[in-house]
Amino acid sequence: MSRPQTSEGQIGSLAVSALMVLAGVVTLWDTQGYADRDSQVFPQTVAILLIITALGSLVWRLLHPSDNGGFGAGIWWRRLLLVAALFACALTMPSIGFLASGAIAFAGGLIAAMHDRWDARTALIFGLSGAVVMGAFYALFKFVLMVPLP
Repeated sequence: MSRPQTSEGQIGSLAVSALMVLAGVVTLWDTQGYADRDSQVFPQTVAILLIITALGSLVWRLLHPSDNGGFGAGIWWRRLLLVAALFACALTMPSIGFLASGAIAFAGGLIAAMHDRWDARTALIFGLSGAVVMGAFYALFKFVLMVPLP
């Protein structure tokens, strides 16, 4: 068996996996204080899946070290835009609502991910498909799962 590698990609992958395990454990601990048992189900399920997948990633990286990983080459502003859009969505949701803040996250993620040239047709198709997806999620949460939304 080869000696474990300590490249930035290897160390970063192990650190992020460990951080995700910790986030899952903290989330599980936090849900114990929820008064309504039904409100615990979704965050607990996501936390358990996060812990399992992050532990799998951690174990895989320990058993199969690799120099590949980390951020690699890329365009920094795209990463920054995605994180900023997600933070903006989370921070504005209580004041402007689920759909409007979801539009912020969708638009930011779309702009960050789109590497091809934009034209009116592409913008229209992506905008309409985003509206349909967000509307479907709104309907699912509001009317099927009965989740109170802002």
